Amino acid sequence: MLLSDIIEMSSGQAQFRIVETTDLQAPIYCYYSQANLEYDLFLSNDLDSFKKIRTFDSINSLLSTGDVIFSLISGKSARVREAHQGFLYTQNYVKLVPKIQIDANYLVYLLNENPVIQKQLTFGLQGSQVMKYTTKQLKSLKLPKLPSLTEQRLIGEIYLKQQKLAYLKQRVARLEKLLVLKQLEKVSTK
Repeated sequence: MLLSDIIEMSSGQAQFRIVETTDLQAPIYCYYSQANLEYDLFLSNDLDSFKKIRTFDSINSLLSTGDVIFSLISGKSARVREAHQGFLYTQNYVKLVPKIQIDANYLVYLLNENPVIQKQLTFGLQGSQVMKYTTKQLKSLKLPKLPSLTEQRLIGEIYLKQQKLAYLKQRVARLEKLLVLKQLEKVSTK
């Protein structure tokens, strides 16, 4: 079974085709970025500032909470969290919409961690200077046999909780290091 058999893919809008305006009446859109994807996967803090565009153009590549998004740059996927509801995704991202019943968290796990999928993605990288994944490559991914929906939910839930736990441990380690460095600074300036 191929990924395209169970998932419909929606490529993002070409960023260079969006005409920006300074007219204050035009709607403002925030671009979805790699940092946003990492936040959605619990791999980093969210950004306070986002790249925005003001345009009257018709924008049809907007994200909703719970959407599964795949980065053609990093080869990683995530579920869109509420903080990124309504963000504009560009040609560097593909929204994955299930045709059949599949757990969205499991789909993220499958694309990010399954060794068979990772091997296929790595093998098909394209580009001389900047390596990039393609929608065609994504569509032709051969999937392993899918577990039952109950097992998918369990695997997906454990995966996302592990991602969050790893992020929190990393954050604690960073904060502990800062605390120790501040203490050393106080001692050394006496």
